[in-house]
Amino acid sequence: MALSLKARKRWALVILLVGLPIYVVIAVSTMNWLYPDPEARAPIWIELAIYVGLGVLWAVPFKFIFMGVGQPDPDA
Repeated sequence: MALSLKARKRWALVILLVGLPIYVVIAVSTMNWLYPDPEARAPIWIELAIYVGLGVLWAVPFKFIFMGVGQPDPDA
């Protein structure tokens, strides 16, 4: 069953306002779990690569919800 554009817009808003902050907390907690000692942090390029990877990874399951959300409604 395909979602209407109105439903996809609502779900996109819920995901961005509720889901994304939760995902950010999970990502930062994961990094703190991997490198608990601030003195023994990973090199900055490794941390950057991990954060970029996690930043892209969260959107993959929601790709179809976000597709076309900024476009005008074709049914209108």
